[in-house]
Amino acid sequence: MEKWIRARYQPNLPLNGSQRVTASPEHIALSRRAAQEGAVLLKNDGNLLPLAPDTRVALFGKGSFDYVKGGGGSGDVTVAYIKNLYDGLKEEGVSLYEPLSDFYRDYVEKRYEAGDVPGLMAEPALPQDLVDSARENADVAVIVLSRFSGEGWDREPVFYQEPDYPWPDELNMPRKAKDIFPRGDYYLTGEEQRVVNQVRAAFDKVAVVLNVGGVVDVSWFWEDDRISSALLAYQGGMEGGAAIAALLTGKANPCGKLPDTFARDLSDYPSTEHFHDSPHYVDYTEDIYVGYRYFETLPGAAEKVCYPFGFGLSYTSFSLEVLKAGEENGTVQVQVRVRNTGDRAGKEVIQLYFCPPRGLLQKPVRNLAAFRKTGLLAPGESETVELTFAVSDMASFDDLGKIAPSAWVLEKGRYALYVGNSVRDAVELDYAWEQAETEVLVRLSASMAPSHLSKRLLGDGSYEDLPAAPAADTVENLFQPLTTAQAEGVAPATPGRGRYMLAQPYAPGVQPLSAVAEGRLSLDEFMAQLSDGDLIHLLGGQPNVGVSNTFGLGNLPEYGVPNLTTADGPAGLRIQPEVGVCTTAWPCATLLAASWDPELPAQVGAAAAAAEVKENNISVWLAPAVNIHRSPLCGRNFEYWSEDPLLTGKLAGAMVRGIQSQNIAATVKHFACNNKETNRKYSDSRLSQRALREIYLKAFEIIVREEQPWAIMSSYNVINGQRASESRELLTTILREEWDYAGLVMSDWWTRGEHYKELLAGNDLKMANGYPERVEEAIKLGAISRADLEICARRVLGLILKID
Repeated sequence: MEKWIRARYQPNLPLNGSQRVTASPEHIALSRRAAQEGAVLLKNDGNLLPLAPDTRVALFGKGSFDYVKGGGGSGDVTVAYIKNLYDGLKEEGVSLYEPLSDFYRDYVEKRYEAGDVPGLMAEPALPQDLVDSARENADVAVIVLSRFSGEGWDREPVFYQEPDYPWPDELNMPRKAKDIFPRGDYYLTGEEQRVVNQVRAAFDKVAVVLNVGGVVDVSWFWEDDRISSALLAYQGGMEGGAAIAALLTGKANPCGKLPDTFARDLSDYPSTEHFHDSPHYVDYTEDIYVGYRYFETLPGAAEKVCYPFGFGLSYTSFSLEVLKAGEENGTVQVQVRVRNTGDRAGKEVIQLYFCPPRGLLQKPVRNLAAFRKTGLLAPGESETVELTFAVSDMASFDDLGKIAPSAWVLEKGRYALYVGNSVRDAVELDYAWEQAETEVLVRLSASMAPSHLSKRLLGDGSYEDLPAAPAADTVENLFQPLTTAQAEGVAPATPGRGRYMLAQPYAPGVQPLSAVAEGRLSLDEFMAQLSDGDLIHLLGGQPNVGVSNTFGLGNLPEYGVPNLTTADGPAGLRIQPEVGVCTTAWPCATLLAASWDPELPAQVGAAAAAAEVKENNISVWLAPAVNIHRSPLCGRNFEYWSEDPLLTGKLAGAMVRGIQSQNIAATVKHFACNNKETNRKYSDSRLSQRALREIYLKAFEIIVREEQPWAIMSSYNVINGQRASESRELLTTILREEWDYAGLVMSDWWTRGEHYKELLAGNDLKMANGYPERVEEAIKLGAISRADLEICARRVLGLILKID
């Protein structure tokens, strides 16, 4: 088939034979299996779950019908149907108390008709007589709670918008959320609490299902003996209700583990207190003590935890036996035999942590070093797994020069190792790595140092003063900056091609890009044909074609450069409803992270991108998103994976591998520190170089070094005074020079960065629209050269050449 042929024509053809793979039965089955693999059984006192055969169930809560398949914004997906928990339990043949379900079904249908979206409606008042009749006709009560959040607002909404912002309706949803959840949706509402009180007063056997995108309050059932069981189902895609039903009935065995720490209260997270201090900045004063690194290290913090990082129950039990532990050629190796000691088939996750010496650089007492999920083990069956990591992975970044400035160092001392099935249950090994002398592994530049972060937290609970770097001028510009109205939501021009002969599609002497693809011309020779204006054209977004609504790149038909289009992710191929194409909605990224199984996101990536994206003639999928769960309040956490960078990097990296398995581009985003949605295009993330390197860049570094993604998306926000898309220290010094990244960097859509400054920084492509007239003026003023344009254009064309 001719290269780029699918990108040129609509309608599309099935990838294989006559059967379309988009939303195929095979993909939907994989989505359902993924939803099962990531659900976490938090509590199961008295083994209430799985439900015994012939159990009569009363489903409480609007969430039994108001199922949330995933978050909003770019993470939404157009689907043919959604299965809620009621649907799933009916498929499994469970006896349900129908009058109660009728009450919730009618309420939810009316709220949908009134314009409510799934997960964003108030819990209805529950008539007591309905509770009483349910008690007489059911054995077990299941309370279902659902939550929804979306792009552009946080889970404790603050209403802030730029002047002249052209989308005022974007505040409607956070206003609605504030009305329903006055304390934020982390907590139960008053009406939800009343339902819980009614149910636990009436039933001896109560289970809870949480259909949520991230961390919520769990203390109300964690410490309540009247609630026996709790299943954290996350947002499981279009088949999520069926997946939950299979787990509740024992058709499947829960095997997910928490990718985040669940504390007693929102105030227990160190990021909460100052999260909303200002819409213009966020101080990351907790530094490297994020998630379990905080709760397992800081004095008194451990007692604030309900469910620790890595925790998850099963319907069976497992024993772990360490067979071997040692080091060879700079790699630590630990072999563990895992045996199923229960009476049901199941999977277990083995987790390896290290505890470094405190040293001059105080450090977290637990750090995830490696993990492995077993296959499905029958009762009595065992599997031996090997966990490995490099000794250098235990290094810390010295940003203040206590040992060596801007260097990764291994301090001398004992590095203890712990193995188990959660950060709390991990047991210390007899073997430990002994670092005889402090070693400086690599010296780097002092990049992206903070100028407005005065202090940071240390592991003993005290704070350390930070020196102030010279302040960056965020708005420095040759030109008058664009107003919000000029920069937001602007579509690229749609120029028509001049007349030409079909027999002679190119001007005399022109060699098309296909000549480079076929090896008849070098890329430099091809680019030599292009004018400065042609190069600038390549460095901005291009019009939508086909089913795309997120614009494209390339589009120089006079030189045979196709217009390759993009599509949103990461919960599936996002095509607007009016197009009439339904795709597969996959579980949210946090659920995939809870699987702790890299093979699963690799399969999802291959199906979602290498198949469905390609079949619909789209070439670049804007996924995965890998920002760290710094705070439960971030409205976009459902798109992100975990509080831990290693877990994030390994699983999201596997998704990248799957996406690119058939020459479709993955786009790893949002680079970097996009941990707050309020005023996201201006908010300054203020953090130390150490926190940046060890926590917020680490997942990106793992993915770049191991998978070489074809594209990375720079984030909207400012980092220590520099816009991410304009930061040469971030996009060139760190990303390209230190990590050897060879791919393309694109901006997030309609960033507030100046186009010529982004190009100089190493942001190759301005999306969704470039500003060629401003770049041309910058050339005239000597601020940017043709050589600068060629560097970026080479990477744009290089990406196009990879697409088949």
